Amino acid sequence: MFHDVRFPIDIALDSEGGPGRPTEVVELASGAEARNARRARSRRRYNAGSGVKSLDALADIIAFFEARSGRLHAFRWRDPLDFSSARPSLAIAPTDQPLGTGDGAATDFPLIKRYESGGVSVDRPITKPVAGTVRVAVDGVEADPASFTVDPLTGLVSFAAAPAAGAVLTAGFEFDTPVRFDTDDLSISLAAFRAGEALSIPLIEVFE
Repeated sequence: MFHDVRFPIDIALDSEGGPGRPTEVVELASGAEARNARRARSRRRYNAGSGVKSLDALADIIAFFEARSGRLHAFRWRDPLDFSSARPSLAIAPTDQPLGTGDGAATDFPLIKRYESGGVSVDRPITKPVAGTVRVAVDGVEADPASFTVDPLTGLVSFAAAPAAGAVLTAGFEFDTPVRFDTDDLSISLAAFRAGEALSIPLIEVFE
């Protein structure tokens, strides 16, 4: 089950982590390698422990952990380096990311974020947009917010009227990453914490 609450953002700002891709690498007798991707999408892992700087913050984490029942319930996480449709130095614009192409009939289009490098692009489904941040454009012209709705739990953009055939749809937004705790046990040493040692609070992205 997903709890529509965000991990304390002040703690998340000092976290570490990012995307990972499991790849099987087999060295052949010739010395060449055979490589196989075990999963189509990257999966993000984080450690929030380095963001805990005070006993009050630690108390907040314990309360959050208990309310999520450890690994049982997923929640929102703001990745400090990847939470926007735009580049970090730019403001969100309704033309940031592709949303789809109208066919005159379809009204629903899922949000994505496209990562591009060296002529290769990878699309990441965005399922937890931040409410009130989504902007949409049709053929480069920003759409009236009243002309569409956004499901904050699925990332589905629904137009009141189907965009015309051939219309280029784009979107800009902020988003959270759905994660859960990757442990059922928070092992905390108060002596180590007071000595400045970072706690281990592992989180892992979930696909819903």
